[in-house]
Amino acid sequence: MIDLHAHILPGLDDGPKDIEESLAMCEKAAADGIRAIVATPHTGNGVYENHRDRIMSSLSALREKVEKAGIPIVLFAGADVHANVAILDMIADGRAMTVNDNGSHVMIEMPDQVVPPRFEEWLFSLRLKGIVPILTHPERNMVIGSDQDFLAWLVAMGVLVQVTAMSITGHFGRAIEKISREMLGKGLVHVIATDAHSIEARPPVLSSARDVAALILGEEEARRLVEANPRSILEGRPIDTPQPKKYAQGFMKRILSRKRADWNNVAK
Repeated sequence: MIDLHAHILPGLDDGPKDIEESLAMCEKAAADGIRAIVATPHTGNGVYENHRDRIMSSLSALREKVEKAGIPIVLFAGADVHANVAILDMIADGRAMTVNDNGSHVMIEMPDQVVPPRFEEWLFSLRLKGIVPILTHPERNMVIGSDQDFLAWLVAMGVLVQVTAMSITGHFGRAIEKISREMLGKGLVHVIATDAHSIEARPPVLSSARDVAALILGEEEARRLVEANPRSILEGRPIDTPQPKKYAQGFMKRILSRKRADWNNVAK
């Protein structure tokens, strides 16, 4: 399995405090069957400003320790970039990293309480530049949780969605568990990742969520969410994104002015 979203670099954000905890997290991930991890420290949220150079330096040090310890994990660089209007400039000048530094996909962290004004326009600007937005843990956003039609519209336009493993298994509460499983059933999820922050409270474990997803989607599709899809993203390749099973056709006209045809042209 490939974990596309993990706060595993020491001392950069609210993840592990030191490299020993980072190593312990890598060991736990390997024991769970994870063979690759994308290190995604928070950035651009006004608290953590992890620029490309800092991430690469920390990643290099951890890679060396992991190799020396014989842990069967390959580490890649990335970032959990807070949603903001300057995201294109941040990517261009190295203040924000794309997944595997390949310029193809970027992880965008949504706030828990709101959807930022003109959010869909920011995503559209990324698509125009050939960058695919991946929304991280939107199941924990109150707006999307109460109205998944908005997320369905974004997915129909080519935005990808990453749901947190612990959301699916109920560790964030029954409400978020229900939302996550509904999103899976509607075809609104493209990647399951750990969003790990620690060895105990928020560990790098994917297998439990994969098994729950298999009950909803079947074994093959569940494996796709933790293997084939994240691998394609790592390699900068497009993934197959079927139209969501539930999509309110009137939502776009009611809320947004962007024409669907414009987005489809960008997504091709």
